[in-house]
Amino acid sequence: MATTERRPGASEQTDERLTVAPIVGPDDPRRFTDSGIEIAELYTDEDLPEQLDLGTPGAFPYTRGIHPGMYRRQTWTMRQYAGYASAKESNERYRYLLSKGTTGLSMAFDLPTQLGLDSDNPRSLGEVGRTGVAIDTIDDMRTAFDGIPLDQVSTSMTINGPASMLFCFYVAAAERQGVPGHKLRGTVQNDILKEYMAQHAWVYPVEPALKIIVDMFEWCAEHAPLWNTISISGYHIREAGATAAQELAFTLANGFTYVDRAVARGLDVDRFAPRLSFFWDVHNDFFEEIAKLRAARRIWARHMRERFKATNPRSWMMRFHCQTAGVTLTAQQPMNNVVRVAYQALAAVLGGTQSLHTNSLDETLALPTEDAVRLALRTQQIIAHETGVAEVIDPLGGSYYVESLTDRLEREAEALFAEIQAIGGVVKGIEHGWFQRQIARSAEQFQREVEQGKRVIVGVNEFTSEDDHPVEILKIANDAEEDQRRRLARLRAERDNGLVQEKLEALRQAALNDRNVIGPMLDCARVYCTLYEIRHALESVYGAYREPVFF
Repeated sequence: MATTERRPGASEQTDERLTVAPIVGPDDPRRFTDSGIEIAELYTDEDLPEQLDLGTPGAFPYTRGIHPGMYRRQTWTMRQYAGYASAKESNERYRYLLSKGTTGLSMAFDLPTQLGLDSDNPRSLGEVGRTGVAIDTIDDMRTAFDGIPLDQVSTSMTINGPASMLFCFYVAAAERQGVPGHKLRGTVQNDILKEYMAQHAWVYPVEPALKIIVDMFEWCAEHAPLWNTISISGYHIREAGATAAQELAFTLANGFTYVDRAVARGLDVDRFAPRLSFFWDVHNDFFEEIAKLRAARRIWARHMRERFKATNPRSWMMRFHCQTAGVTLTAQQPMNNVVRVAYQALAAVLGGTQSLHTNSLDETLALPTEDAVRLALRTQQIIAHETGVAEVIDPLGGSYYVESLTDRLEREAEALFAEIQAIGGVVKGIEHGWFQRQIARSAEQFQREVEQGKRVIVGVNEFTSEDDHPVEILKIANDAEEDQRRRLARLRAERDNGLVQEKLEALRQAALNDRNVIGPMLDCARVYCTLYEIRHALESVYGAYREPVFF
């Protein structure tokens, strides 16, 4: 753009719009979205797709939302990801969140639990209760939800490699409350493919891990029909460095792989597909994130109807949870994170999310304090009740820019699907390191732009300050690990160990004979088998995953 000169005689105080020349060259990242899509200076009706597939909310292809009334009828579920130290301390945090207006719980597990290890395993040393709550048995799960009626609250569990085991602990704990499985509402993440791509919290090799997931689809369709059996997650793919377009394509490709495996088992697609859900990361590129969510719904609906021949509209509907982007939070000037989270949360709402977690300002430094968690929750409540954005469904629908970007992201995803198909599909791509290399390249490109100053991170490489004020952080007591070890030792001494061995052997036999393992696993949970004991019983049949070296 050329610089506009002031008119002769114009007052110095005249409020005129001045167009300013760009301050950097044509490779300025601000001319592109985070996915590298070039941004025009102005969008008009000429930029709209030739076949603008808008439709209406609640109708195929769901571009504008999956429900006719959206938030005018029911606000999205407000979750806060929480869990730390012991089950008792996490229970106190859950009760606190519910008292402040949280409408759904999101359970965070410590690293040993995520890996299927007991708290007294040598590999767990120093990690118990640090990044989430330690759950070793049904006893811990019962304590975590003590006084919280599990037929009245929706619970999301972020767990993958040992997801089926934690789900069984939850079902068994609910039974002790008198709540049967068919009344349980919630989600277990259970998305193992993205673990091999990005997160690395796996247990078994790819094929047996996929088999257990399909077992969950099959078991829950009969015994827990309201439970979301998987949350197909782009979040961790994006946090590892993928672009929005890669997150969109890789996550959907994973979803199609799960559907393929379940159909190959002989399951009716319309019996399990309505309980599949998704989990998206929401970053700083405001309009691209909104367009990504709109494109995701449209792609899923079309593939489920045309490719998988689903006939139930609920099988076409993509239901999803969003979380603001942890990787965008900065340790420098942490109060700036409040602003980042607010805009990301607004993008998630404008994109039509069904559930939302807002990160706390201090999460780059430690697990969040109660004050930080409350502020993160209040951010959602302000968006819902004060901004007016919840009153109109898809208010950016028809925007020249948003519709053009939605269409472009859809085309980018379809092009990546073709590449994935050409390399033999998702599993082959994981085994050969294709996904891992794609994500690593994008992460490297982003970091290079930050270090070169081409991409501004406020408070990090621009607008820095020497007098940055520290924030108070949560301290985890050093006795959490020892307390958990004592609890485990007492439980092992008091339980019926003969019955424990009987149920573990029944589980092992189910795996050996290629039967559904969820029922036998639930029997193990009921008699106080520990997490690692269940993991080990299956590992003796399936083996353990060892990642090849790709770089």
